Amino acid sequence: MKNNWKKCKIGDVSGINQDVYSSHEDWKYVRYLDTGNITQNKIENIQYINLLVDKLPSRAKRKVKNGDIIYSTVRPNQLHYGYIKNQPENFLVSTGFAVINIDKTKADSLYVYYVLTQSENIEALQAIAEQSVSTYPSIKPSDIGNIEINLPPLTTQRQIAKILSSLDDKIELNNRINKNLEEQAMAIYKSWFVDFEPFGGKMPKDWRKGIVDDIASDIICGKTPSTKNSEYYGTDIPFITIPDMHNNVYVINTERSLSFMGANTQPQKNLPKNSVCISCIGTAGLVSLVAFDSQTNQQINAIIPKDGYSPFYIFLVMKTLSKIINKLGSSGSTITNLNKEQFRKIEVVVPSLPVMKNFHLLVSAIFKIIYSNQVENLKLTSMRDALLPKLMNGEVDVSKIKV
Repeated sequence: MKNNWKKCKIGDVSGINQDVYSSHEDWKYVRYLDTGNITQNKIENIQYINLLVDKLPSRAKRKVKNGDIIYSTVRPNQLHYGYIKNQPENFLVSTGFAVINIDKTKADSLYVYYVLTQSENIEALQAIAEQSVSTYPSIKPSDIGNIEINLPPLTTQRQIAKILSSLDDKIELNNRINKNLEEQAMAIYKSWFVDFEPFGGKMPKDWRKGIVDDIASDIICGKTPSTKNSEYYGTDIPFITIPDMHNNVYVINTERSLSFMGANTQPQKNLPKNSVCISCIGTAGLVSLVAFDSQTNQQINAIIPKDGYSPFYIFLVMKTLSKIINKLGSSGSTITNLNKEQFRKIEVVVPSLPVMKNFHLLVSAIFKIIYSNQVENLKLTSMRDALLPKLMNGEVDVSKIKV
């Protein structure tokens, strides 16, 4: 560590949970974020609450503003944390968050956010949570405040934060582009196969109403090789589970992989590239395309497209059916569970093969860009994660890095 750097605790440069909302505030509306609606700085949903009409959730207590860091104190391994920016006023978050307000005269808030969310600090907080005596693994705000960090001069902090945020901004831009591209593909799908616009507003006579089985050469429910045999797991074959599917059109990276030995114990579970995965247990209705030859666990049904049937058509039709899949699986069960026989009988439109071919040619360029952006994001994430600890330890001279 360089001579002009010092060590301190996050609590030395911040206040935690200092600003609480009161019913006496003259607010007409509130934007509210619960712990489950943000993961690794990706906000999935912010509730807009009209206080003249709606009641505020009891947990909506903590005020946040741009430049604050929020970190869930319950189950920290679920990574419900983020850095608040570009948000309007009247923003509240759940009491399940620690809200960290950085003293701008002492530290750069974005720099502290990157330090706090290093893997070693996340693991340290999780270790504390696992020792807690509360109902759920939890940490205290003071546990965050006690994390020790390296603190360079403010100008260096800002430069480090700028380097890392430039990578995150590019990742986020790619995500927004992919979301727009997916919406474009879905709009084309609905035009052709829901509203039948290219066909005069009516379903062509050589099409028919069928079931999922009619567009699949096979439907495969995954399976987990015995976890008691460590030799079944390695780096050879991607092993897709539900967390790998969240917000991903393609599954290009998995938390776990199988060895060839493990995959060979269940060869009937092999999935070729461009198979379509649909989660059917727990979080049912997620849909993703398989980027590489893979296997899945038993929570996922995968469609191998029948010859002539576009995987992109199947992906999009499954996306339109995600709510139905979730509803079917929830019937009479506290845990969503749609079995393979129920799944294969879900009704779908079965177009003619010439139309299917034309649709595939039209949307394949869209999916090619989506795939390319996801691959780039994986590289950018790896670059950021490799660079982050070196920057935080002063191993890299930031003055020589151009953003």
